[in-house]
Amino acid sequence: MKKCVIMPDSFKGTMSSLDVCQIIAERVQAFYPACETVTIPVADGGEGTIDCFVAASAAELVDVVVKGPYFEPLTARYARHGQTAIIEMAQTAGLPLVEGRRNPALTTTFGTGELILHAIQADCTEIVIGLGGSCTNDAGTGAAAALGVRFLDQAGEAFIPTGGTLSQIHAIDVSAARSLLANCRVTAMCDIDNPMYGPEGAAHVFSPQKGANPDQVAELDRNLQHLAAVIERDLGLDVSNLPGAGAAGAMGAGIVAFFGGELKSGIQSVLDLVEFEKQLEGTDLVITGEGKIDGQSLRGKVVAGIAERAKKQAVPVLVIVGAIGAEAEKAYDLGVSAIFSINRAAIPFEESRHHSKENLALTIDSLMRYQRLFD
Repeated sequence: MKKCVIMPDSFKGTMSSLDVCQIIAERVQAFYPACETVTIPVADGGEGTIDCFVAASAAELVDVVVKGPYFEPLTARYARHGQTAIIEMAQTAGLPLVEGRRNPALTTTFGTGELILHAIQADCTEIVIGLGGSCTNDAGTGAAAALGVRFLDQAGEAFIPTGGTLSQIHAIDVSAARSLLANCRVTAMCDIDNPMYGPEGAAHVFSPQKGANPDQVAELDRNLQHLAAVIERDLGLDVSNLPGAGAAGAMGAGIVAFFGGELKSGIQSVLDLVEFEKQLEGTDLVITGEGKIDGQSLRGKVVAGIAERAKKQAVPVLVIVGAIGAEAEKAYDLGVSAIFSINRAAIPFEESRHHSKENLALTIDSLMRYQRLFD
């Protein structure tokens, strides 16, 4: 084997994607010292996304002082590779930043907008935003305000909305932001298909974990309905039922409405950014994986995205997982060659998780021994 591409997701609760890459690469090279191992750790758009891009593409980290979830100053960072900026919403509006004080009616995405603004002013022409792990429900209005979108109340005064004040928006003016973004493409990494509001929308599905009580959930949902109506009237866009509109406190809707951006599968965004097809040139084997594989995890997730592209170039794909669930066999139709679990004994996860790194290494050893039979 001359070249192996290693591109796993994290094994949540046990190993980061960086850990998994390192272990697999070490064991592959133990059996194939001359093998070129290309490691590309993957994150889903939430916390850790920019670290994965830095490791995968030698991107540089840029530190910026911005507003946090409650408009307090904090230092956040984004990754830059050429004229592309990779921004992680969780850096400025993530749940860990509001531990013990969660309230999606009050929190803002303003700091995320400040990161975008900094990247644009630094001549970035492509902005990729990871939507995940947010503590907000403001539909991206805070971020939009940071970029010059004017949200006007009934008196015609501009203000920065939060989830609890979206109902006060009487009119929206996006002219300044559209001019700022004229030469910039905005893409959001989004792996859910929830609508903006309603029983499956941002407020009902996600705001309880952000601290909303039942009364707040109902209010936040009504506020999103109001905002959607104003967007349709003033901007001529119906984003309410757009798949992914409800992502990250309905920031998915805001990306399209205020930034003229698009929502794209997280793994597809990653594959494009790392030029996966070029990485596949001369590759003998792709190894990917995640904590658990089942029918649900194949819907636009990491393994599915990688397998579908590798299949087009006839490159075999091995999937290494912690657990194999129902309907995992559907992965074979997508281009997966084989699936292996690292669990070497029939013991509960709470026990096995402490041996995950060792079990992963031993599993790769077994696979490499088998691989050598055919070289």
